[in-house]
Amino acid sequence: MSDLRRDPIVGRWIIVDTDHPKAPTDYKAVETHSPLGGHCPFCYGNEMDTPFEIDSIRDPQTQSNTPGWQVRVVSNKYPALRIEGNLDRKGIGIYDMSNGIGAHEVLVETPYHHKDITELLDEEAEKIIQMYLNRSQDLVRDKRFKYVMIFKNYGPAAGASVEHPHTQIIALPMVPKNVLDEIHGAERYFEFHERCIFCDIIRQEKEEKERIVLENDDFLAFCPFISRFPFEIWIAPKEHHSHFSHLPKQAIGSLAMILKQTISATKKLFGNISYNYIIHTSPENSETGNAGYHWHIEFIPKLMRVAGFEWGSGFYLVPTPPELAAKYLKTQ
Repeated sequence: MSDLRRDPIVGRWIIVDTDHPKAPTDYKAVETHSPLGGHCPFCYGNEMDTPFEIDSIRDPQTQSNTPGWQVRVVSNKYPALRIEGNLDRKGIGIYDMSNGIGAHEVLVETPYHHKDITELLDEEAEKIIQMYLNRSQDLVRDKRFKYVMIFKNYGPAAGASVEHPHTQIIALPMVPKNVLDEIHGAERYFEFHERCIFCDIIRQEKEEKERIVLENDDFLAFCPFISRFPFEIWIAPKEHHSHFSHLPKQAIGSLAMILKQTISATKKLFGNISYNYIIHTSPENSETGNAGYHWHIEFIPKLMRVAGFEWGSGFYLVPTPPELAAKYLKTQ
């Protein structure tokens, strides 16, 4: 019989197939990252083909918008939101709306077109995390922005329209509903237990050891008990921290390492698979979520599509139990 599992953070239900669980070889429709072809504006030497550089980590004595960079941030050429202007909130009958104010940036992770983070040197991966922090800390200085979302789409099945490895950063004037649901769930738990629910999850995962994939001094990578997708992995700091932007400098290396190892383990099982990861963090310029919330990364390999039952019910069907997924990943 399948398991029905309730997410203690947001209250959603998950159906986990424990009778006939899928092995990695059962996922036949895995969409790997295939070359998209054509001219790449993110490649080394094509710096003038992108909007002007916002920030970069580069060789000394080299100028913006020229070669010499290791990590580079530019504005998105087709931004979802624009930084200029005012929110100008208003109502039209029962509908609320405002101007599309925000920031939409692209972080080009490496000069090398075909190198994902798994192929980078440790120090190169660390520079990506350092730039995540730099941009987060800079964007929150704008008091209009309440949330900075950092996410990566890798491969066509994950929504990447440019093959060159990159991350997107969007600063929003409000907190996204998915994160707000987590925050409210964490706050309810904190009010009742006077403890962080994520800290309790980490504590239980370390005790049970069934779902842990990787661990180092600062971070734990595990397949959550209430995974929504097969082989979903969360990476969370072991100590309680509400804001990613407050990540201590000494933890940058261990975060880069466990992120790199997590993606590498998944690719060893499934090949050069498409994936997404998203950094979930507390809101900025607000007290919301600061006490009971615990920042973390949610990593989702693209092994299946969300279909009618999921959209209609809000339930998720998971064909591989997270306990079994963690066992497969740990052997890589």
